[in-house]
Amino acid sequence: MADKRHDDRVTEFVGEQDADEAPLVFKVAHMGSAQSGRRDFLKSALVGATAGVSAATMGGCKDNSPSSESTTRWCQSTYAVAHSAPVRSVAISPDGRLLASAGEDDKIKLWGLPASGLQATLTGHTDWVEAVAISPDGTLLASASRDGTVKLWNLPGGALAKTLTGQGEPAVAFSPAGNLLASTGDTASIQLVTLPSGTLLRTLGDSTYHASALAIGPDGTLLASTGSYYTIRLWSLPDGALLKTLPGHSMNVNALAISPDGTLLASASNDATIKLWSLPDGALVQTLTGHASVVQGLAISPDGTLLVSAGVDKTIRLWSLPNGEPLTTLTGHAAPVSAVAISRDGTLLASAGSDGGVALWSFPDGIPQSGLVDPKCSKSSSETSDQPCSPFVGVAAACTCNAECTCDTVCSCNSHVGGGGGGSYYYPD
Repeated sequence: MADKRHDDRVTEFVGEQDADEAPLVFKVAHMGSAQSGRRDFLKSALVGATAGVSAATMGGCKDNSPSSESTTRWCQSTYAVAHSAPVRSVAISPDGRLLASAGEDDKIKLWGLPASGLQATLTGHTDWVEAVAISPDGTLLASASRDGTVKLWNLPGGALAKTLTGQGEPAVAFSPAGNLLASTGDTASIQLVTLPSGTLLRTLGDSTYHASALAIGPDGTLLASTGSYYTIRLWSLPDGALLKTLPGHSMNVNALAISPDGTLLASASNDATIKLWSLPDGALVQTLTGHASVVQGLAISPDGTLLVSAGVDKTIRLWSLPNGEPLTTLTGHAAPVSAVAISRDGTLLASAGSDGGVALWSFPDGIPQSGLVDPKCSKSSSETSDQPCSPFVGVAAACTCNAECTCDTVCSCNSHVGGGGGGSYYYPD
């Protein structure tokens, strides 16, 4: 009786946002039981290769492989970062001496600026921390988490002051006077809390309207929020009356920023655009295009002349205000950029990435400064090249990693024949 055919696969899956940094995915397909010894050998070799183990003792691929065989060299590098998971939000204190970052590692980190390093790691949230904001007087930090809570922390030390429940991700905003905190909630779109007591003042909207971003105007009388059906809503404060609903984006709105003089609102969307709206009437002024995909973060300079945007396309873009003219594109993040913040004196820009990194830039010239690094955190990345190499033999060669990375090149046998049925892969002799 013929051997029963079956499928064996050795696979490493990665998330969509890590696709640019993903190691190779290997597959062993359609080997009958008579070939089980070779199949087992290949499985062991591939697992070793994906773990970064030297494959020099694992043998090689057939020398007489057909011309359709492809071999790929990949470079894996490990480097230190600020967080061990994507960073969701950054905020700079009013005096410019402290930066707070929050991430999917459930942590908040406090960093001394400009180069004092990690000051404290705040733990207590049990899920992603989506947003952080610092009070106008610099004495309080608010954090919003997917665990359904907003936490208030005393600054500069970071001692936990209060936990507010029934609120949660993904946004928080202080009023200019610091006596009111707006946050998104589970039971209503927005909750307004008086400070320092933490007493709930009122809720805006209902459970069918989920805000994803908040911004409060400079005089404290206007709140802008994102929400259902790709719209923006304007509310009066502190009474919470709905003033206007602004349609225009064709996909979800991710970020909002209000100019220091209160006359302009900027919104960023999944539709790859930024829209400028006049305030308080809410008229659409202009639509800015330039990002290749989703725009995730926004910040306006203290003098109101520059807008900064952060995108999934791994870029940070500067635009002049109020005309929206594109000025500069900053590159350096190895992954999507999720948030940006500008210091009150307008000399420093901070950006957060899904690679776990927090970068500092001089502003407005955009010159990169030293990034923030937690020695306990590291990130691995892989970059592929179409240059040929000897399969399963370690090769010392240059590769196109980031300048700060130390690269170890690993050659892997990834040869296949034809198409259909997932293909077949060669195995060592």
